[in-house]
Amino acid sequence: MKKCKKEGKKKKDVEMHRWFATENNKGVGVMEMKKVDHIGIAVKSLEEALPFYTDTLGLSCVGIETVESEQVRVAFLKVGDVKLELLEPLSEHSPIASFIEKRGEGIHHVALGVDDIELRIQELKNNGIRMIHEQPKRGAGGARIAFMHPKSAHGVLYELCERGGGR
Repeated sequence: MKKCKKEGKKKKDVEMHRWFATENNKGVGVMEMKKVDHIGIAVKSLEEALPFYTDTLGLSCVGIETVESEQVRVAFLKVGDVKLELLEPLSEHSPIASFIEKRGEGIHHVALGVDDIELRIQELKNNGIRMIHEQPKRGAGGARIAFMHPKSAHGVLYELCERGGGR
């Protein structure tokens, strides 16, 4: 397997990369994402989808909640340090309903954990990334969230996700 450019480089090289990114991205550095927080999966029905995840794959459902602001019902499944979020639309006007209508059920987004979501949004915007949410909003599990536009992220819908002790 071919190594990524940053992999295997000395600390000095990584520091130089960060300096270069800072100098060439309107004065804002490149803050690393903490981890993959969860993967959002659009489903038509939690009742129909959950048995596959719990009975067939053996995953534990750790909770189900409704997020009115996003018009979804969410089931959380634990897979090691990452969660899967099954997203069921509550109405035909839900963004998840539109997604399923256009693309069918499947992976909807990848959520990346951050410590300071406001700072991260500003950094991304300063680096030319188009945001769907200019300000964080409340998401499932009490997290503060904001989505990057997939046209700015090579066709992938990324969610920034700040949990717990953030602002």
